[in-house]
Order: sequence, then C-alpha cells, then structure tokens
Amino acid sequence: MLSPATEAELSDIVAGAKAPLRVMGGGTRPVGRPVEGEVLSVASLSGIGLYEPGALTIVAKAGTPLAEVEAALAAEGQRLPFEPMDHRALLGTEGEPTIGGVVAANVSGPRRIQAGAARDSLIGVRFVDGSGTILKNGGRVMKNVTGYDLVKLMAGSWGTLGVLSEVAFKVLPAPEAAAALSIEGLSALQAVEAMATALGSPFEVTGAAHLPAEGRTMLRIEGFAASVAYRAGRLSELMGSFGTVSVEEDGKRVSEAWRAVRDVNAFAGRDGDVWRISVAPSDGPEIAARTGGEVMYDWGGGLIWVLVPEGTDLRARLGAFAGHATLIRASEETRTRIAPFQPEPAPLARLSGGLRQKFDPRGILNPGLMGA
Repeated sequence: MLSPATEAELSDIVAGAKAPLRVMGGGTRPVGRPVEGEVLSVASLSGIGLYEPGALTIVAKAGTPLAEVEAALAAEGQRLPFEPMDHRALLGTEGEPTIGGVVAANVSGPRRIQAGAARDSLIGVRFVDGSGTILKNGGRVMKNVTGYDLVKLMAGSWGTLGVLSEVAFKVLPAPEAAAALSIEGLSALQAVEAMATALGSPFEVTGAAHLPAEGRTMLRIEGFAASVAYRAGRLSELMGSFGTVSVEEDGKRVSEAWRAVRDVNAFAGRDGDVWRISVAPSDGPEIAARTGGEVMYDWGGGLIWVLVPEGTDLRARLGAFAGHATLIRASEETRTRIAPFQPEPAPLARLSGGLRQKFDPRGILNPGLMGA
C-alpha cells in the first residue's frame, strides 16, 4: 500500500505511477465498481491546518479522521452543517471515516434539506490530478488554473478526477437545543404530505423522515432552547391534522434517533443489498412501492433507502423514472454486474468523460469505479 505523508510525496507517487491506483481514505465506503490497482491511501495526510472559529472556517488535510474534525468543532460550539453519514454500520466496514472521503463521496445526512450537502459547505480544495500536478481552488487563496469550479467538481467525484490532499469548509454554530416530533401510523402518502407541510412551514424544520417499519414519521427542530420550545409547540398544532403528535425534547434521545436515521441503522447487519434512490418527494411513495423491498424515507421523501434480496437489479425492476438509483451495499460480484451509479444520459456522459480525460489523461485514478 502506498501511503504518502506529504502532498509532495503524493504528487511524486501519482506522477510516477505505471499502473492504476485504488485511491482510499479510511476505507469505510466501498461503493462503486470494484477497482483493480495498488492501494493509494491518504490516511497519513492528516491534521487540522487552520481553524478560525470566529471566521467559521476550518481547513484540514484529506486523511484527517472525521471524528477529529468534529471534536475540534464541538469544542468551540460549532459543527459541519451537512451532518455527514457514517457508513460503517450499514456497509459492515471498519476503520475511520476521513474528511477527504466525506468530500469525495459528497456525504450528507438528514440536515441536507435545510443546510445542503457537503458540496455546499466546501469552500476550498487542494488535490493532485492524474498527471501528478498539484491544483488548488477556493479557500483562503483563490487559484483556479483550469477555469473549472474545482470545489464543486471534486465533491462527489469519488477519487476519479484527483486525489484530495486538503479541504476547507465553512462551519456553523451548533444548536443549543433540539426537539423531535413524531406522528404514528401514517401511510407513505400521508407521511410525504405531512413532511411537505412541515418543511413548508415557517418553523425551520431540519429533519423530516418516515420509517414505515416503525410506523413513525419524524420531524426535527433545532436552535436556541426558547425558540425550539415555541416552534415545536406551533408545529405540533399544525401537524395535529395528520394525527396525534408526540414531542421529544431530551437532546441525547433526539440525537440518537436522528443518528439512526442518518446512518440507516434499520438496514445494518441484515441480509440483502441496499439501494439509495433520489426522487421528487411527491413521487416517492409510488417509486417505493415499485421496489418491492423494505424502505425508509429521508429528506422529506426525496431520499428512499431500499433493502432488497442480494443481486437484485433494482433499476430493471423500476423501469424508467425521474430520479437516480445508486447501489450502495452489495457483493463485489453484484457491483461488477450491475452499474452501482445511475448511468448518465449520453450528453452528460460525454461531458464526464471529457473531464476525466482532462484531469486523469492516463486513466489511473480509481478507473471504472463510476463507470456504467
């Protein structure tokens, strides 16, 4: 395994590579087609280089454990806005998620409906492209030598355009309090309507999920304690037309409940493949019914997690629909046979191919990982 300790070493390794490289952070998210190649780990590129709580900015090397970043922020009463998911329980992996891996996979959690994804909080990147060139964009020093918005391009590129060496984020204050509202017994259609009503209200909902297996629809409110109490009360009144509303105000229990939603704990340790479907919330119940699997909803119904028997080609089962289906957990055989990422329309595929040719002309960085 190749494990550079500095950005310069990383650049030399990539420049001198004669064969494909399997780029890894903490190794906790084996998503995509299996990649054949020598492992290039950025785990040794670790450490917080700059943290300015007053400026709401943090800069860290790509291999820095996510837990280390979150602990530093928590000590100053701050947090990453996008609530990054921890895939370890769902995927049955070990190791430590890294902040670079969060960017590479554009990871986010339930708060995405209010705060956006990792991409939306990312303000700077440094990375090494497939020729070994060090590039940087955004952050405290703006240098975009290519003409591309590299910050946006690198988020969600899964190490196929470059190997991240450093990332910079804008952060936000952590809330003083949180409350979770629950409504029992709603159908999927009723739940989506209830979540849409809550999200369209003025009460600043930061989480909206529906858990059919538990027969529960959940809403979250965060902020100053007095504001949370007031908004939870008003939202309870608004949601009363959908059923009896219960309110949980214990911060620890609220956090645990939403962590379980964030990490899809309902499907962890269970047999079967796991798919992730992104659709318009109003389409969610009909799409979910067509999957034939066990489902749970996040993002107000716009994100559907599906548990199906091993080897199921869910896209073939669904047929044409407006959205994306991504295979998140499956065997290597299944991930080789079925394209894990939603195949792109031809025009978009040409653009993506052109970008990869531009940034990785030799095709050595995670080759085939995102391929159809």
